[in-house]
Amino acid sequence: MTQPLGMLSIAETIKEFGISQKKSLGQHFIVNENICKNIVNAAGDLKNFNILEVGPGPGGLTRELLKSEARQVVVVEKDSRCINALESLALNTKGNLRIEKTDGLNFNIVKELNYPRKIIANLPFNIATELLIKWLSQSKNISQMILMFQKEVARRIVAQAGTPEYGRLSIKVQLLCKCELLFELKSGSFAPPPKVDASIIRITPYQKPLYDVSQEVLEKVVAAGFGQRRKMLKSSLKSVTRFPEKIIIESGIDPKRRAETLSIEEWCSIANSKLLLEEQMN
Repeated sequence: MTQPLGMLSIAETIKEFGISQKKSLGQHFIVNENICKNIVNAAGDLKNFNILEVGPGPGGLTRELLKSEARQVVVVEKDSRCINALESLALNTKGNLRIEKTDGLNFNIVKELNYPRKIIANLPFNIATELLIKWLSQSKNISQMILMFQKEVARRIVAQAGTPEYGRLSIKVQLLCKCELLFELKSGSFAPPPKVDASIIRITPYQKPLYDVSQEVLEKVVAAGFGQRRKMLKSSLKSVTRFPEKIIIESGIDPKRRAETLSIEEWCSIANSKLLLEEQMN
C-alpha cells in the first residue's frame, strides 16, 4: 500500500511516483523544504486568499501553502505523474486543495479563482515569461505574485535604467507593478539541478499604471528603441515615426541618448507625444 504523501519527503515523493524531469515541460523541482517555507513566507498573511500555483510538480511548495490559512489552493499541472502525487497529497488536506490538469497558459485566473487572489509558484522555466506577460494583462485582479524565474530573467524584470539588463520586459512589468528581488537560489537547490541559478521575485500590481499612457503605443516605441539599442534614439525610432528627433526633443529628451538610459517616465513621455499619437491614428 502506498504511504500517504503527507508522510513522505519531497525527495521520497519524487521517487515514489517516478517523477523524473521532463525537459519539454521546463521542470526543476525544489527539494529543500526550508526554501519552500521561505517562498510562502514572502507572500505574507494568506488568510482568506485564494492561491494559484502553476507547475507544482511533486507538491513541495503546495504542502507549505496548505499549511497557511489560505482559503483555497489551486494547482495547475499537466504532468500526469505529478497529478497522481498531488491527488495523494489532497487526501491529507482539509479539502481546500483543487487540482486542475491543464496547461498554465490556458488557465484563466479571473474566471477560475475568486478574489482576493495571489499567485505563488516555481514557474516552469520554458513558459515563465509568457505566463507573467499574460498575468500582467489581468494585474488589476491579482493582489500579489511571488514567482521564481531563471536568474537572468529575474534581473531583467527588476532592472533599472542605465543597466545592461534593462529593457522591454523591465518597462512592461514595472509600469504596472512594484518589483522586488527577494533572494536567489543556486542550481543545487533543485532536482535535477538546472544549468542556471534562479531568483524569487515579489511582484505587487499597482491599482493603476505608474503613468497614464497607451500601453500599445508605448510597447511599439520601446520595441523600436531596444530593437536597435546601440543606436541613438533619433535613429532607432525612425521605424515608428517620421519625426523622431522632433518628438524626442519635445519630450524634453536628448535625441542622442540610447534606449537603455531612459527611465520609464521618459519612455511614457515619448509615447504620449501628440505628434506621435496623431501618426498612430492615421
